Amino acid sequence: MRLVTGTEDPVENQAPAAPRHWEADVLLRDGRTAHIRPIEARDAELLVDFYARVSDQSKYYRFFSPMPQLSDRDVARFTQVDHVNRVAFVLTLSGKMIAVGRYDVVRPGEAEVAFLVEDQHQGRGIAQLLLEHLAQAGRERGVERFVAEVLPDNSRMIQTFRDAGYRVASEYEDGVLALEFSIEPTDTAIGLMVNREHRAEAASIEKFFNPRSVAVIGASRRQDTIGQALVRNLVMGDFTGRVYVVNPSSAAVSGMPAYSTVGEIPDDVDVAIVAVPAEAVQDVVLDCAAKGVHGLVVISSGFAETGEEGRQRQRRLVGLSRSYGLRLIGPNCLGIINTDPAVSLNASLSGLMPPRGRAGFFCQSGALGSAILEKVNNRGLGLSTFVSAGNRADVSGNDLLQYWEEDDSTEVVLLYLESIGNPRKFSRIARRVSLRKPIIAVRSGRTTQGVPMGHAVRKIAAPPQAVDAMFRQAGVIQVDTLEEMFDVAQLLAHQPLPRGRRVAIVGNSDALGLLAADAAAAVGLVVNKSVALGAEATAEDFEDALDAAIDDPEVDSVVAVYIPPLNVSGEDVANVLAAVGEQSDKPLVSSFLGAEGVPELLRVPDVAGSTAGRGSVPSYPAVEAAVRALARVVEYAVWLRTPDGPPVGPDEVDQAAAKRLINDLLRRHPQGTELEQPDLTTLLAAYGIELWETREVTSHEEAQKAGEDLGWDVVLKATADHLRERPDQAHVWRNIDTPGEMQDAWESLTARITEPEKAGFVVQKNSTPGVPVAIRSIEDPLFGPVVSFGISGPLIELLADKAYRIPPLGERDAAAMVREIKSSPMLFGYRGSEVVDVAEVERLIRRVAQLQNDLPQVSSMELSLVLAGADGATVLTAAARVDPVADARSDWFVRRLPDHPGDTIPG
Repeated sequence: MRLVTGTEDPVENQAPAAPRHWEADVLLRDGRTAHIRPIEARDAELLVDFYARVSDQSKYYRFFSPMPQLSDRDVARFTQVDHVNRVAFVLTLSGKMIAVGRYDVVRPGEAEVAFLVEDQHQGRGIAQLLLEHLAQAGRERGVERFVAEVLPDNSRMIQTFRDAGYRVASEYEDGVLALEFSIEPTDTAIGLMVNREHRAEAASIEKFFNPRSVAVIGASRRQDTIGQALVRNLVMGDFTGRVYVVNPSSAAVSGMPAYSTVGEIPDDVDVAIVAVPAEAVQDVVLDCAAKGVHGLVVISSGFAETGEEGRQRQRRLVGLSRSYGLRLIGPNCLGIINTDPAVSLNASLSGLMPPRGRAGFFCQSGALGSAILEKVNNRGLGLSTFVSAGNRADVSGNDLLQYWEEDDSTEVVLLYLESIGNPRKFSRIARRVSLRKPIIAVRSGRTTQGVPMGHAVRKIAAPPQAVDAMFRQAGVIQVDTLEEMFDVAQLLAHQPLPRGRRVAIVGNSDALGLLAADAAAAVGLVVNKSVALGAEATAEDFEDALDAAIDDPEVDSVVAVYIPPLNVSGEDVANVLAAVGEQSDKPLVSSFLGAEGVPELLRVPDVAGSTAGRGSVPSYPAVEAAVRALARVVEYAVWLRTPDGPPVGPDEVDQAAAKRLINDLLRRHPQGTELEQPDLTTLLAAYGIELWETREVTSHEEAQKAGEDLGWDVVLKATADHLRERPDQAHVWRNIDTPGEMQDAWESLTARITEPEKAGFVVQKNSTPGVPVAIRSIEDPLFGPVVSFGISGPLIELLADKAYRIPPLGERDAAAMVREIKSSPMLFGYRGSEVVDVAEVERLIRRVAQLQNDLPQVSSMELSLVLAGADGATVLTAAARVDPVADARSDWFVRRLPDHPGDTIPG
């Protein structure tokens, strides 16, 4: 691509600094990290060294002519930019510049873009990353289109533009291919970016789980030490790769030769397990980087969990690791496990290698991780892979979700979350993964919103209910305890999904059968069949009853209860349960002998090597636990099978007009402003929402004039919050048709209200009766857009009876919001009232959600009074505020790793 020509002098050093959010750690296609940042004048030497390593062919492709060296003037022009009309990003690795990309504005709204990538790093997706970040910077600076000139045989660069997902127009002239495209982030472009992010993050985790060689750094000869335990667990776990030990003060550890540093190991090392004092970890990172290690699992403590000094040490650790291309699990973690017999990796402090299973497990606390592995083993559940991330300084649950989505060995995902650092990204990934595999999550601190030491996270402005709603919206099965997590997991791992809520109960105990029926009714299941076999029921009796229940088209799942008579082992009944469970296409759960987990008698052999195969029947010590687990799975199955229409389409709204209005408001009010009625009406109209005309009045004469202008049949009402939220005080006078009636209304209301001058009187057309509802949205710093819905009124506000969702919303989400609030019967004919036009209410919710999704500068929006009637819904009262947002959701349109600890902990 040709050098942008010009005779302008280099920008002076006093040019404004680039925005801070333009700098980020990024993940390359192969799963390794690098650092992207705006170029600076001090990068002159880095640029010269970089250019010297680039091949002559790459230079020719960049400048269309032989250009073996850069002149001093070229170096100055390339490194000194204004970060507005001339923007450049560099990619650095191990302290060296490995790529540079830039754009130069050639005319208003249009900029020429160019890249140069060091040859040995080509093919790692670097040019696409640079294009994403340059496009986002351009959008923030008012650039609308990129143009580029490329030689026809520069196929890699041509493909980079075409793979970006933008609509690329091209023409051939004078031996050069001219490309141009709008950098508006289309759905296609965002989708392709998300796919690249997914592949890179999955690749980075795959190399942790499938190493060919592991080095234990800090291995010790002394028993009862962390280093000794790590070596022992790797060897005793039958790791199929090579194990190396690093200990500068010993010649051998556990019969294996010890090396002073990682660099002395004669072969390649894929993963390093680090168990040295915290202050020595930084040196280990440098050694591992020089060796070409892919990633570190830092067992060592002494980081953010210890306080501010440790937090700064952790920040340096992450920054150093990423700057050299390494990913990091930990610090202060238990380690990682892969039960695949082809790998058999126990790179953890747990001496217990869990049995092979179908569930992948992510947790944070090391101490809790040990208890989890013990519980998994006792239940016979089995795991595919396990990660304890400790302080979660780099690798997080989001990374594991990316890996497990494609991992054929993992059918169920288990998450124990002590904090959520990036809920917006979690929501996006979980929505996608849940369509393929169930996710079960326990989230600690739901009530207190507390997080452990070492897990500093940014404040979430949205209420805790919004976090719960995010999980539901993404199809995540959120449970309250670890015990309940395992209850649900053992059902999902071994039994098919139910088709609906209809349940059959088969048992030999009338009392337990009644308990099961009560429990089912309490959690929304419908008992369509209950078979009491009696205490003397035989195995044949159970088999006949179970077969009949499973064959019944009115039954979706079966609960079997077996309490044996005296001196009876129950083995025959167990064989029946196992045989039926293996052959059934409907889920079968049991309370068998009060056993917990998947008892040996109820297991079906698994050809894949798992302890308990598909079709094994899970057992619960109490029928209530069995029914509760089944209900959780039913809710997931219903979510999975409920079609979700697309969000509001671009042809249904006038987003361009809305953006022009918002931009004009922010030009006139750089610090932000509340929208006046005309602007608010225009903004809502762009999204198909009609706001009822409102006339503000301060006197009887103004009220009378407003009534005449509106054609009478009007209302006079006070709008001040202290009056609207007081049902014991009259603040509205309806059905005003004449000047005399308006005078009566004015005199009556002003007499009742203390300080009527503060009442905020308005006149509106009289609306048809309806149920008052409210739709609100905010721009949360972590979530992005959040929308809520509820019935209007002070009691509803007091009880927090609201539904929340994260836009964009499909039809399923809007319908769920209307129905999940406790006061929803008011919309569906409560006590004989008319059923409201629910479809119109759902349409309004989706339009507000789309507006908030499209316009991050709208910091808040509320339709505080919408009257929902049988034939539509009238928006009577609304308000909105706009505020400038410098980096508005920039991470939606570019791939970037979360910030280092200290600013925020990655999620």
